[in-house]
Amino acid sequence: MALLHKLLNGTNFPKLCRVQDAARCFLLGPVFAGCPSRLYSSIKKTEAASGRSSPEGKTQSSLEKHTKGEVGLDLISPMEKVEIIFDKAIKAEIKDHFKLLAKELVDCWRGPEGRPLYEGLLENTRVMWQFRSDEDLDKWLVTSDRTIGGKSKAFLKMASNNQSALFYGILNTELPRDGVTQQSGYCAMTSRIPRGAFERKKYYDWSSFNTLYLRVRGDGRPWMVNIKTDTDLIQKNQHLHSYFMFTRGGPYWQEVKIPFSKFFFSSKGRIQDNQQQLLKDRISSIGFTLADKVNGPFYLELDFIGVFHDPTHTEEFAYENSKKIFGNR
Repeated sequence: MALLHKLLNGTNFPKLCRVQDAARCFLLGPVFAGCPSRLYSSIKKTEAASGRSSPEGKTQSSLEKHTKGEVGLDLISPMEKVEIIFDKAIKAEIKDHFKLLAKELVDCWRGPEGRPLYEGLLENTRVMWQFRSDEDLDKWLVTSDRTIGGKSKAFLKMASNNQSALFYGILNTELPRDGVTQQSGYCAMTSRIPRGAFERKKYYDWSSFNTLYLRVRGDGRPWMVNIKTDTDLIQKNQHLHSYFMFTRGGPYWQEVKIPFSKFFFSSKGRIQDNQQQLLKDRISSIGFTLADKVNGPFYLELDFIGVFHDPTHTEEFAYENSKKIFGNR
């Protein structure tokens, strides 16, 4: 370890500067490669490379002409010194979080989600997710049975018109050869949990709405719409409220309206006898799952996902719990 420390810091090795730089790049390079965090965005070159001749005797300008039309990569040479400044990046990150916290406090005093109270009271429809750019796709996670050794494939991309998202793939119910798994064959897309300042979990408040509103276009398969509420407690991590969405297939869009009172309660994939009503003020995420045990390709195109208040729907909860079985629970 001492030898490695001296090699990286260059002490007592005045003649091994090139070896020192190469070792630093070799050991630290994989740590920072591909990391999106701003903590590593302050890596900079301390030596200018303009006008320097390449090993083949070509100058930088001639190389630019030679590689015109190709994709340029900003690579750090092992022979160049790399300076890593953490303090500046950390201070900038903390400063941004404090700005976000201040904005949240101001929005809290102003009204729900930073809007005046009267706007929230008069609001009848709200679009929660729409798909118009790649940034909208970053708010979603795609999973499949490949996490347990299955062979299903799922992808999410923007449609050709950039006005909708296309969730597609291949469903495969073949069991992994592990001798343990008894069921396989599912694909799902789930919205990311919203985050506030200092990566705090935030929740959606849909208490003033009673219906989920979607505009989709599918291939005729049945989908499961899943809504997850507060997940701070470990025992609630596997709790879901679900309902079925049946797509018609064909080239036409369909508007799906599902009352929140119809969502049934399940835990660890099993529908519970003791049903619980959906808490609409603590919504953390929503998702779509395909597991109809039919092998083959699938697709689901989504325009937007929203909520609205239907004055004609007065049902509060569609399921009953027998007091003889569950008592007063």
